[in-house]
Amino acid sequence: MRLVANARMYAVNAAVAGAWTALFGRVAAVSGVPLDVIPHAAPAPLEELWRRPDLGLAFICGFPFVTGGFGLAPVAAPIPASGDGRPHYATRLVVRADGPLRTLEDSFGGRIGWTAEHSQSGFQALRTHLLPHVDKGRTLFAESVGGLQTPRRVIDAVLSGVIDIGPLDSFYHDLLLAHEPDTAARLRVVVTTAPRPMPLLAASPSVDAATLAALRSALLGFAEDDAGRALLASLQLTGFAAVDAGDYAILRDKAEAADRAGYRQPG
Repeated sequence: MRLVANARMYAVNAAVAGAWTALFGRVAAVSGVPLDVIPHAAPAPLEELWRRPDLGLAFICGFPFVTGGFGLAPVAAPIPASGDGRPHYATRLVVRADGPLRTLEDSFGGRIGWTAEHSQSGFQALRTHLLPHVDKGRTLFAESVGGLQTPRRVIDAVLSGVIDIGPLDSFYHDLLLAHEPDTAARLRVVVTTAPRPMPLLAASPSVDAATLAALRSALLGFAEDDAGRALLASLQLTGFAAVDAGDYAILRDKAEAADRAGYRQPG
């Protein structure tokens, strides 16, 4: 069975999608594991991608990875160049750069947006960051606009005035800054959440151990040669790291704490 690869979560635009395709091509060449890069653009549900039996490498957010029951096998997680050398990221809450909002508190009473409940950066990190600001019986925002699904739609909603503030995956934002600076310049980051384990590249549970090891070895070796480093640089990465399911337990634990506090949705 030939395996497929997909980087939809971080295909910020066509140029970045091409860089991911080049990276997957090098993984296939180094590992000896053929990979067919497939499209799976929004609004196609990510859950359909994660359930494919022929998945060789695809990004999955850590929260559905640890809670969603997909049974995917972890391969490796990227290490953002903007971070501290670990496979971690955060959520940057963004507003319009030409607007009056300068702090998170400035946005209270306005409209907040979020992507999907299965998203760590677009939902779970948002509500756990807001939880300390919540008083029982009082909402922080006049309106909570959900179902935006993707970081791009969050950006569009902020810039069009549909929402006043929204969550943006920090690595997606890194790619936007590098490859779409004009769009990034229209956004202002007012606060950044605590760092959490990064979305990972994972494979179907049916993929055998030898294939997983070959794919992982190829990814972990990217920083060891000029061609690999060039691909990493184009994607604002310094490398990849091995991860396992236990690394992501903190995401489940933080979400469960928000559930116990009764703060079910950003708002």
